[in-house]
Amino acid sequence: MANNNRLDAEKIVEAVGGKDNIASATHCVTRLRFALHDEKKVNKHELENLDLVKGSFSANGQYQVVIGQGLVDKVYAEVADVAGIGTATKEDTKAAAEKNLNPIQRAVKTLADIFIPILPAIVTAGLLMGINNILTGAGIFYEGKSVVDVHQQWKDVASIINTIANTAFVFLPGLVGWSAVKRFGGSPLLGIVLGLMLVHPDLLNAWGYAEAKEAGKIPTWNLFGWQVEKVGYQGQILPILFASLLLAKIEVFLNKRVHDSIKLLVVAPVTLLVTGFLAFTIIGPVTFGLGNAITQVFTGIFDTVPSIGGLIYGALYAPLVITGMHHTFLAVDFQLIASIGGTFLWPIVALSNIAQGSAALAMMLLTKDEKVKGLSLSSGISAFLGITEPAMFGVNLRFRYPFYAAMTGAAIGAIYITLNKVMAPSIGVGGLPAFFSIVPQKWGPFFVGMAIALVVPFVLTLVFGKARRQK
Repeated sequence: MANNNRLDAEKIVEAVGGKDNIASATHCVTRLRFALHDEKKVNKHELENLDLVKGSFSANGQYQVVIGQGLVDKVYAEVADVAGIGTATKEDTKAAAEKNLNPIQRAVKTLADIFIPILPAIVTAGLLMGINNILTGAGIFYEGKSVVDVHQQWKDVASIINTIANTAFVFLPGLVGWSAVKRFGGSPLLGIVLGLMLVHPDLLNAWGYAEAKEAGKIPTWNLFGWQVEKVGYQGQILPILFASLLLAKIEVFLNKRVHDSIKLLVVAPVTLLVTGFLAFTIIGPVTFGLGNAITQVFTGIFDTVPSIGGLIYGALYAPLVITGMHHTFLAVDFQLIASIGGTFLWPIVALSNIAQGSAALAMMLLTKDEKVKGLSLSSGISAFLGITEPAMFGVNLRFRYPFYAAMTGAAIGAIYITLNKVMAPSIGVGGLPAFFSIVPQKWGPFFVGMAIALVVPFVLTLVFGKARRQK
């Protein structure tokens, strides 16, 4: 098997342009990730003809080759040896890949680097909130009553689940602060402290801001005559993102100029004090207003012309995945959850996952290529569980018409659930299990949307495929 891996590694290196074209390489759970000097030198056809390779694509300045879980690390070791590059960290390869990105791509990649590490906590929280919603939602199993109303012994169990689930959202600025400051080159520990500072219990809870403002009871700090609202930023993204950038810049600046003997006494205290003051007095109020403006834009579109909003986001989400720009909408989802208590965008994402999986499964029936048939089945199941890249890049984009069929099915399903105001109080597991994270009262229309996302792409792919054969 080792000899086969060596031979495959040699062919992979040759197909990506030879060892001289490889700046750096690493791997994730299923894929080899190359930072190449020139992606035009890649022989995609030769690469994907290898039995070992399940698909390949370029994203975020990296050329990624899908190998599969369990085998990819062994192949990577051989690739590193063949290419003479030695093993590299993911950070090394990301740094090399960034040289190929334009400013917009770098900004998108920065957001992705911040949000991806905290997604497991957010998705887990969303799934647990879904379980809590099932237990506490009225009218799901009993008319006019919830499970905990009928079975009182489950009330405290639901309460504990809710506490566990809400933690990631209540202290979201702490998670983002850790990831963002780390990404910007500062100390992750200071990022955590900064995030928790913005949700300190002494502050007015952000979710009670509107009510307190209406009642004229917003607490303030008096800074030499300057009245600063004493408000927290629970669930907010923009304040902690900008504050984290500032904190990292200040910390790096001081670390380069303060003598080692007094760094402990100067760098962290000054960094937190300056950043904290600016976060509460300028960054927080400005970005809080900006976040609300962003919320109003999206809610305005989906309230005024919901079918158009659903059509556009449903159709374009998959192309956004290709560019990597879909990660930027995580910030919008978080902003919507913080502002209106839920997001109408994330349920559309779940339908897009399902649509890509359905189109891939249809290809399993159409193709006579055994490798494509096997990849269609495995990647289709993966997409139904929320991981669409293998289906998109390994199957649907390769043949194009399944990808268009999936976009069509996702758009139609999105229109339907948007018109029916389907909401998710949190981000959860994508694909078929997504209903756990949907407001229980909206399960009915969401299931109809799921059916549309399953049937339409499947049928369209079969129709397009057979029509192409007859030409």
